[in-house]
Amino acid sequence: MSDMRGIDTPVRQRRRRVFREVANLAYNSTNLKDDCEALPYKIVDYEESQYWESVYRDRAVVRERIRLAMGMSLRPENREHPGHLTEGIEESNIDEKYYEPPLMQVIPSACNACPENHYEVTDACMGCVAHPCQMVCPVKAISMKNGRSFIDREKCIKCGKCKAVCPYDAISHKDRPCKSACGVGAIKSDRFGRAVIDNDVCVSCGMCMVSCPFGAIADKSQIFQLIRAMQSGRTVIAQIAPSFVGQFGPKVTPEMFKTALKELGFADVYETAIGADMGCVAEAEHYVREVATGKQDFALTSCCPSWSVMAKKLFPETIDKISNELTPMVATARIIKNEHPDASVVFIGPCASKKLEASRRTVRSDVDFVITFEELTGMFEAKGILLEEIKAMDEIQDATGAGRGYGVAGGVASAIEQCIQAYHPGTPVKVVHAESLAECRKMLLLAKAGKLNGCLIEGMACPGGCVAGAGTNIAIPAAAKELARFKAAAREEIPKN
Repeated sequence: MSDMRGIDTPVRQRRRRVFREVANLAYNSTNLKDDCEALPYKIVDYEESQYWESVYRDRAVVRERIRLAMGMSLRPENREHPGHLTEGIEESNIDEKYYEPPLMQVIPSACNACPENHYEVTDACMGCVAHPCQMVCPVKAISMKNGRSFIDREKCIKCGKCKAVCPYDAISHKDRPCKSACGVGAIKSDRFGRAVIDNDVCVSCGMCMVSCPFGAIADKSQIFQLIRAMQSGRTVIAQIAPSFVGQFGPKVTPEMFKTALKELGFADVYETAIGADMGCVAEAEHYVREVATGKQDFALTSCCPSWSVMAKKLFPETIDKISNELTPMVATARIIKNEHPDASVVFIGPCASKKLEASRRTVRSDVDFVITFEELTGMFEAKGILLEEIKAMDEIQDATGAGRGYGVAGGVASAIEQCIQAYHPGTPVKVVHAESLAECRKMLLLAKAGKLNGCLIEGMACPGGCVAGAGTNIAIPAAAKELARFKAAAREEIPKN
C-alpha cells in the first residue's frame, strides 16, 4: 500500500481548504444557505481546471466534499433532480452531535474507475529471447505479439509469476489503491466500474480514504456542529489522543497546543491517555486472573474500534474475548463528565472510526463530538490562529508513559505487559500485536485455531497504529518519533495499581 501521508498533495490541500471554508461559514456566515451555495465558486475560482478535464467536474466534486464536511450525505446521482448543495442544511445547522451513517462515502464524480487487479506489459518490455515471463506462466496466458510479450486477460489467473521473473521490470500490476488498502474487502464496483463501499462490511478505518490518489473517498465531519456548540455558550472540553504530538508542526510543543485549544474556545483540555492508564491496569489484572491461569484462552484489546468491530463481524466467537474495559476515549469522557456534568466532550484524534464509536448505542460513550487533527487544522486556519506563534501558558502532565504509548502499534500490549511485570512479578506474559486489518484477520485465524492460547492480542487497523490514522497530518515515521519523545517526557512510566 502506498502512503501519501506527510506529502502536501493537491488532494490534501483541497480537503484542508474545504474544512477551513466550512469552519469559516460556521464562524462568520450571516446567510448560511447563500454563502454555502457560493462556496464551490470561491474554491474553484479559475477558468480552466487544474486537476480535472473541466471546472464543472471540479466544482461538482467540491460540492460533495462540502456536504460531507457539513455532516450531510451525498446527493443521489441517479435522480433527475439531485437537489441543491444546501438541501438538508438546516438539519445540520445544529449544536449537538450530528451523525447519520454511512460515515465513509465514495464521491462518484471524483472516482477514476481504476482498474482492478490485472497485469499488463509496459513499454519497458525488450522482447528478450529468453521469454522468462512466458516460461513461468502456469496457464500459458503470455504470447509474443509484434516483438513484445502480451498477456491474455481471459486466461490470466493473476498469480504474478511473470512480474516477479521479468529482468526489465516491464510487467506492471494494476490494482485499485482503495481496494488494496482495505483489509476487510469492503470496496466493490458499481456498473460503471467506480468504487462503492459495502457498508455491511466496512469498519470505517479510513485507509481507503488516505490511499485514493483522486481524493474520491471522504468521511463526514462534525466541525460545523462543534463550532455551533462552542457558540451556544455551553462548556466544551477537549480530550486529545496521544498521537497529537508533532501533528501541528515540529515547533509546536504539547504545552503550546493546549494553550492554542483554549484560545480556540475550549474550556479545558484532558489527555485521553488518562483513560488508557485506567484501562491498562484493569487489563493487566484481567490477564493475570483469567488468561495466565488458563480460564480464558486469549484476550483481545478493544482500543481500536475498527479492529474490535471487525473481530465481532468476522469472528463472532471471539466476542467474549474482547476486553470489556472502557476504551481510553470513553473512560476519559466519563472522567470529564463526572467533573463537569454539564460540559460537552470533544475527542480530538487521528481516527475516523472513533466517530462511529462515539455514536454507537450499546455502550454510552459520553463523547459529544469527534474531530480529527486534519479537521481541527481547518478550525485553527479559519480562526487565524498560528500555532507556531502561541506562547505556552499551560502544563500537560496528566498521563503516564504507558498510556501515551497507546498511540503507536504495539504500545497497548507493551503497556499492559509492563503493568503485569511491575504488579504481578513472576507471571509469565505472552503478548502479540498485529497492525493493518489484513494482518489482524490472520492473527484472529491463528487465535481461532488455538495457536495463540495464553496470549494478550493487540490489534490496530492502521499500519503503524494511531499515529497512522486517517485524520493525521504528518508522515508516520515522524509521528512515531514525536510520540516516543512525548512518552519519555511523562513524569511516571506506568500508572499506579
